Amino acid sequence: MTVRPSALALTPLLLFLALFFGAGLYYTSQGDAMGFYQLRAPVAILPALALGAWLAHRRGVAASPTLLGGMGDANVMLMCLIFLLAGAFATVSKAIGAVDAVVALGLGALPPSLILPGLFLVASFVSLAIGTSMGTIAAVVPIALGVADAAGLDRALVVGAVIGGAMFGDNLSVISDTTIAATRSQGAEMRDKFRENFKIALPAAIATAALLAFQGDGAPVLAPGGASPWLVLPYVLVLILALIGLDVVVVLAIGLALSGVFGFIFAGDYTPVDLAGDIYAGFESMVEVTLLSILIGGLGALMKASGGLDWLARTIARFARGHTGRRSGEFSIAALSAGTDVLTANNTVAILITGSLAKDIAERHGITPRRSASVLDIFACVIQGVLPYGAQILLASSLAAVSPLALAGSVHYCWLLALAAIFFMILPARRTAAVPGN
Repeated sequence: MTVRPSALALTPLLLFLALFFGAGLYYTSQGDAMGFYQLRAPVAILPALALGAWLAHRRGVAASPTLLGGMGDANVMLMCLIFLLAGAFATVSKAIGAVDAVVALGLGALPPSLILPGLFLVASFVSLAIGTSMGTIAAVVPIALGVADAAGLDRALVVGAVIGGAMFGDNLSVISDTTIAATRSQGAEMRDKFRENFKIALPAAIATAALLAFQGDGAPVLAPGGASPWLVLPYVLVLILALIGLDVVVVLAIGLALSGVFGFIFAGDYTPVDLAGDIYAGFESMVEVTLLSILIGGLGALMKASGGLDWLARTIARFARGHTGRRSGEFSIAALSAGTDVLTANNTVAILITGSLAKDIAERHGITPRRSASVLDIFACVIQGVLPYGAQILLASSLAAVSPLALAGSVHYCWLLALAAIFFMILPARRTAAVPGN
């Protein structure tokens, strides 16, 4: 059955955001340092789910199967598995002293003022090589936190730098699923889209590194002693395995096993019983983010089935048809990509959903395929990197015990990337005719 597009189908998401962020802002304004933890997100989303199910039922959609199908989606389950393994790896690594070992080696290598830009560059390189921001965050954040805490740097800034680097690489990597989806949906060549993206992303990355250098003047501290340097190896091996292209789930599983083995050998009295307990503690640290991801998957499915995404797409398409010129077309594609990502909390899914409509807009407005692919990918990346209920920030927030909203404001790269992209969209184009393959 075909359901007519409806703006009303988007109200459940607005209700969730109003409850969660409204409560967080209220309690924070009352002086509660943990204001955003007074009303937990998995609880705040329950009224939104009820509203979404009721709206779906009113429109003739089978609410229960739709909800369960969205919750059990393969992409959602993969994210949850990554969350659990990342939590376990981080907890075990810290328990065996690997974080102290990294800090002891890392503090002497970089002055405090260069730690933040250094972490941004490391995360950028790793993500560019492996093509996944989630894998990069899972691998790099535990290392970054140990170094940052010892240097006296703000956790939100440190994790924000890592997320920014992860999104830089994910947006540009030729093996990233978002890049592949964007180029295929627009009929662009991979190399052409990379060049188009790079000239926008590079200025944003340079500006980010410079800004982080000014913000990263931490207080010098003594590195912790007593931890064996060999305990750094699980981290190093995880990065190497990720760089050679191994699946992120396999990488984290191997890293977890190696951390346990190295703990038995080099961490003194660390036992298999301790390992089992730490693995479970790591799982427990990810319960909130796992529950929220499952519930958001269900909410997104309800809104899509009720016509919410179709309404958004048609509204933007009407705007694009009512305005002529390259700029209006590019801004329409940007709004389509960003708006869909807000609703789906998944940049790859957002690109897949909007790809055909974006291509139609590009053809109507004389936008080259490489340019439309670049704009489509960039704005999905920008929103995904700052979305407080997106997988990237949720994973990093759980690992670092930092408010998702605090992290959203600290991912400087994504904000600067948006500004750079808008600047390039405003500039006069050297060529306006769409040429297939360019």
